[in-house]
Amino acid sequence: MNRWIIGARPRTLPAAVVPVAIGAACGVGLDDELAWWRAGLALVVSLALQVGVNYANDYSDGVRGTDDVRVGPARLVASGLAPASMVKRAAFAAFGIAAIAGLVIAVTTSLWLLVVGVAAIAAGWFYTGGSRPYGYMGLGEVFVFVFFGLVATVGTTYAAIEQITWLSVVMGSAAGALACALLVINNLRDIPTDREVGKRTLAVRLGDHRTRRFYVGLLVLAFAMVVTAAFDRTWVVLALLSVPLAAAPSKRVLGGATGSDLIPVLGETGRLQLVFGVLATVGLVLG
Repeated sequence: MNRWIIGARPRTLPAAVVPVAIGAACGVGLDDELAWWRAGLALVVSLALQVGVNYANDYSDGVRGTDDVRVGPARLVASGLAPASMVKRAAFAAFGIAAIAGLVIAVTTSLWLLVVGVAAIAAGWFYTGGSRPYGYMGLGEVFVFVFFGLVATVGTTYAAIEQITWLSVVMGSAAGALACALLVINNLRDIPTDREVGKRTLAVRLGDHRTRRFYVGLLVLAFAMVVTAAFDRTWVVLALLSVPLAAAPSKRVLGGATGSDLIPVLGETGRLQLVFGVLATVGLVLG
């Protein structure tokens, strides 16, 4: 597989697609002139940000040496697949694409979105970049919940119909919870190595047992938000059909799986997120 595809981490991309799809669906029926082209640009922004964050993390963790010993998939810098300078340029290129697409949305809706865009790009870089990366202080889940949950969902709804709705906030919280669950599993797997290099992720701070419970709690929160949203659009309950997909990863996590045994949980959580997103989107459109 091409090294740059590996570095982009394709398996993380549903985290960028799901909130945008849900956000666009939240706007259906609220405006006769829903701007699908701006929703498409929102998808470009979300995907480019996700890829940019992945490359940025690869670069920053690689030059710090925190990825030298890891259980998960290979990283470009740490494994020597690509020079650090090239990975850094790839991150900035992806952020640049997000900035251009976001600028078009802002110019055609509200220039206040420029502030949100700058914040998103800065948050993506300083997650593991800079002298005091907040991802090393246990705030990574906050970034993921806010930007790949609330901002991506609510922002897409706003791009499509120029309104911020209660429904998009609720469903953005659901999308954010599932995106956080992916990060939590990744950090749960890396607790031993992160602790050794001084990377104080939320998982390191919470400890193994509480992190496992936190993961399951995030899944429960996502489904609870669906029930809440159903008071506005009944058919969104279709998303609850994905509940069985939460059983296997939850069982592995609560059963004490560690190290490489947690890698399948990432795939199972990603599958849950994708199916949830498809069902929620269909349900929101049906009303």
